[in-house]
Amino acid sequence: MKKVVHFEIPTDDMERAKKFYSIFDWQITDWPMPDGSVVTGARTTAVNEETFQPLEPGAINGMLVPRDEVSATPCVTINVPSIDDYMEKIKAAGGKQIKEKQTVENMGSYAYFSDTEGNLVGLWEDYRP
Repeated sequence: MKKVVHFEIPTDDMERAKKFYSIFDWQITDWPMPDGSVVTGARTTAVNEETFQPLEPGAINGMLVPRDEVSATPCVTINVPSIDDYMEKIKAAGGKQIKEKQTVENMGSYAYFSDTEGNLVGLWEDYRP
């Protein structure tokens, strides 16, 4: 089974969303990225600080993201061994690629697809040196 490993919650007002989701005692952190952008992490469980993997089996962390034409609804992300292979399976099963594979330096790669019901879903492929 391929596991859900991440979530994204779209926001219209990032500061308002940070304040709201902090009621769950989540660690909300802005992380500068190499390209100069900033992502807002939502840590819901403790992680190994070297690998950023959750310490508790089955627990996942995520992000608050600006709402846009792609990220209009909450999204879960599934870990797969190869985004390219699974994107072909998704297309063959009636899904549609929404965003091409993107690399997150020293962590892995991600892409988005829509399922046969029109839901946005992410794929994650772990970094392999």
